[in-house]
Amino acid sequence: MQRVESRELRGLSYITVPGYQEKVTFGELVHFAYLTEDSGEEVVVATTRPETMLGDVAVVVHPDDGRYTHLVGKQIRHPFTGRLLPILTDTLVDREFGTGAVKVTPAHDYTDFELGLKHQLPQISVFNEDGNMATESGDWLQVTETAADQ
Repeated sequence: MQRVESRELRGLSYITVPGYQEKVTFGELVHFAYLTEDSGEEVVVATTRPETMLGDVAVVVHPDDGRYTHLVGKQIRHPFTGRLLPILTDTLVDREFGTGAVKVTPAHDYTDFELGLKHQLPQISVFNEDGNMATESGDWLQVTETAADQ
């Protein structure tokens, strides 16, 4: 089993990762859109962990964020898995970070884990023990976590 090294990063960072010739980018905000099931309206999220999006189970917005109030309670369709995900509210969301809409991946983030418990969301692990994408990852099966992020 591989040892996981944990570092706190502040903003965009380029780090040497064993097995990769070039430094790997961490901390870059990636934007992507989910479409609401009923109207096809876009809900854009920003994340530094795009490699975990296959394990997303919800999108959460701040309850006082007027940009999203009309979407709360609706569902969005995951663009890769086809799963329907709820749009929920929680005061943990920072309206000023990214787009104010947060993807929730309880199996791969501490805050998301807490949100998952609070809102009774499932956990979908997209990485297996050797660091490759797990069977739940469909076409991304056997891609490494670092490669999926790039």
